[in-house]
Amino acid sequence: MDVNKRIKTLRKDYLNLTQEQFSDAISISRANLGSIEVGRINVTDRVIQDVCREFNVNEEWLRSGIGNPIIEMSRDDELAAWTGAVLNPNNNNEFMKKFVHMLSKLKEEDWKVLEKMALLMAEENKES
Repeated sequence: MDVNKRIKTLRKDYLNLTQEQFSDAISISRANLGSIEVGRINVTDRVIQDVCREFNVNEEWLRSGIGNPIIEMSRDDELAAWTGAVLNPNNNNEFMKKFVHMLSKLKEEDWKVLEKMALLMAEENKES
């Protein structure tokens, strides 16, 4: 399988994204992605780097098929990546920024109340 087919496999089988969703995430046109997937055009290094960064993909797998497609991240690594995305200057989601800012203002006892609420909701969901 070549890199073009691996991109299509990644998009469909691992990420379950449409061409539009995938291409938007890596800032290329849907038509360009379609041409990549069918092998009409070659995959550039920039596209490979963008795919790996946006979807946490193993670059060695994407280029050669060796290894696992998705890089497993620890909870702390996932949180750090998400925090970076929230703080990214290109992130225009003001609600997200306001919500995270509000969370940063919580005191220790507030977090305990939230934890209790989450546990009660989980318990209630088990009973339903």
